[in-house]
Formats: sequence, C-alpha cells, structure tokens
Amino acid sequence: MNGSYISIYGEVQGSGYRTWAKEQTSKLNLTGWARKASDGSIEIFVQGEEDKINDFVSLCWDGPNTAFIDEVLVKDTNLDDSISSFKVL
Repeated sequence: MNGSYISIYGEVQGSGYRTWAKEQTSKLNLTGWARKASDGSIEIFVQGEEDKINDFVSLCWDGPNTAFIDEVLVKDTNLDDSISSFKVL
C-alpha cells in the first residue's frame, strides 16, 4: 500500500472534479479524500496499490469534461489507517 497527495491546478473548482475523482477512485479501489483548496486548486489524498495510484494520477490530467488542467503535482505521503473509503470534503 502506498499513499499520495495530489494537487490539481487549472480551472477545476465548479467542474465536478471532486465527484469525478470519487468515481475514478472507486473503480480503482483507492481510498482517501478530495477537497477544494483556498488557492483555487483541488487537493486529493489517495492510498492503495502503487499501480492503481499511478493510473489515477494519469486520469487526473484529463479530469471531468468541464475541467481544464494546467498542472498535476504528486507527492508521496504516509498512509492513514483511519480512512476506509473515498470522501468528498
């Protein structure tokens, strides 16, 4: 199991990005959360198998149809054993 902290920049707030992320992580069997950041980006924490996280990061560059992605930054992080599903915060 691995964990990653992802920041998505661009025209992402109001695009349904967080709900889209929940749908994608469900398909990939990942847990974590997504929330709006004060700087206009979307913050996502995911944990699961490394190849599934990599697949999710690749998907983040496309996002939902209404989003325009400028940058996706990924940082490895520790696991959070208290998280058992994916939540939109």
